[in-house]
Amino acid sequence: MTVPSPSADAEPPPSGRRIPGPPGRAPGAAVAPPTPGPADDTPGRAAADDAGPVDAGLVGAAPPAAAPDAHPAGPRPPDARPPDAPAADPSEVPPPPTPPPTGALPGPPPPVHPVDELPRPTRLLATGLQHVAASYAGVVAPPLVIGAAVGLSARQITFLVGAALFTAGLATLLQTIGFRGVGARLPFVNGVSFAGVAPVLAIADGQADRRDALPVVFGAVMVAGVLGFFLAPYFCRLVRFFPPVVSGTVITLIGLTLLPVAFGWIQDGHPERPATGTGLGLAGATLLIVLVLRRLLQGFLRQIAVLLGLVAGTLLAVPLGAVDGSATRHAALVGFPEPFHFGNPHFQVSAVVSMSILMLVCMTESTADMLALGEIVGRPADERTIAAGLRADTLGSAVAPAFNGFTNSAFAQNIGLVAITGVRSRFTVAVCGLVFVVLGLSPAFASLVALVPRPVLGGAGLVLFGTVAASGIGVLVKAGLDRGDNVLVAAVSLGMGMIPVVSKTFYAGDAVPEAVRTVLGSGVSAGCLTAVLLNLAFRGVGRARRTAEAPRVAEGEKPLI
Repeated sequence: MTVPSPSADAEPPPSGRRIPGPPGRAPGAAVAPPTPGPADDTPGRAAADDAGPVDAGLVGAAPPAAAPDAHPAGPRPPDARPPDAPAADPSEVPPPPTPPPTGALPGPPPPVHPVDELPRPTRLLATGLQHVAASYAGVVAPPLVIGAAVGLSARQITFLVGAALFTAGLATLLQTIGFRGVGARLPFVNGVSFAGVAPVLAIADGQADRRDALPVVFGAVMVAGVLGFFLAPYFCRLVRFFPPVVSGTVITLIGLTLLPVAFGWIQDGHPERPATGTGLGLAGATLLIVLVLRRLLQGFLRQIAVLLGLVAGTLLAVPLGAVDGSATRHAALVGFPEPFHFGNPHFQVSAVVSMSILMLVCMTESTADMLALGEIVGRPADERTIAAGLRADTLGSAVAPAFNGFTNSAFAQNIGLVAITGVRSRFTVAVCGLVFVVLGLSPAFASLVALVPRPVLGGAGLVLFGTVAASGIGVLVKAGLDRGDNVLVAAVSLGMGMIPVVSKTFYAGDAVPEAVRTVLGSGVSAGCLTAVLLNLAFRGVGRARRTAEAPRVAEGEKPLI
């Protein structure tokens, strides 16, 4: 290839395209032609030769002759010198921009989502204690019932309660902090599922001695937890079957099914008995205090109104003799839950099948709870989040029997607390998990939390659980109950979900198989299953989500959810 030699009177390159020469050469001096070399027959170079003269910006090339107003490479840029202008002083050439230092950020860091914010220590501890107060009764209730049913002594029941607190704390830390692929990293409390009480009692009935039932139960829970862990990546795909009309129905059911729990607390744990005047008075006073504090206080104090209400209600109960301090008198200061305290696990096929069905029920409830909490905290739960959350549930359940614990699942009680306080940080619930671990290691501290009378918890529970139901109604309103068959899906599903809540013996007959009874015996599971099936029947798989996001396609036609 022949490179044209620069002419003696060739103009220097414009200031905007000045080419620095070798060291020691004066600015503006002509560039020496390159040493001729062998011809280059590569296609790219041949194409460049056919394209015309080499651009003036290339070292060793001279600009072609051009009109006075023409630019060597086309139209002259606005800041380029005319060809007849004298050469510019090198000092006039602006220096190149200074590159940013290595490791410097191009801009401010992205904002932290409220779920991932780390509150101040005082706020962190106070809000964490609120979650402890809201979920403590739910954690200790199943081991109390199971321990009494299988004939354990009072000391053994106390040990079982401490083990439940310890394993609930570990499962909560898995859910909120977690590690790769495990943990939804949402403000979730994981604890002993009350849905597991009925299958455990059924397993105990099948043993020759009910006191030998716990090793069989623990073995079945371990197997069911492992199976659930490996099923989590597939089970999470059910999220596609939860359009707003389904998720709103499930969230509403969570709140409605929890309200009877608050009623039972007001009745001092005896739903079959009428509420006493003391119980009604304490519950009403606590409810009133929480409402007044929520109305009058601002900022941080407003967020811990529930905790302040619980403290005030407990103080009111002291002169009435409603505070039972007997649990603190003989409680040990330190008591680590000895692994397999009740014996090595036994594996029976019938028990494994029963607990595996229970695990599927708990996974369904946890999925619904994650969807509800995702809406409340502003971070919708996708398939990846649900899969990680289910792994935390099932892994916690698989490990719990080693420390004498039972099946763990997400606690819906704390969803209402997140909604009413507005504190969405998952680290507040992580503090709750740490407190549970400490309580499990110290029965003396655990007994202090038990000082709160149940009617006081019931008064606060009315606010917490009612808030969950109201949140679900809000989702249903956004879904549009006037669209298509949404009102039928919501109405029938709510009715099916309320059956086991209103009538405990509805499915107790022999006409309902045990496996079906386990599923339908949970109001959330029954209503959730009904809503999913009805939505599929009325709209078809996948159509619900597409039509929910689509605009009206015709005049007067209403899109379906």
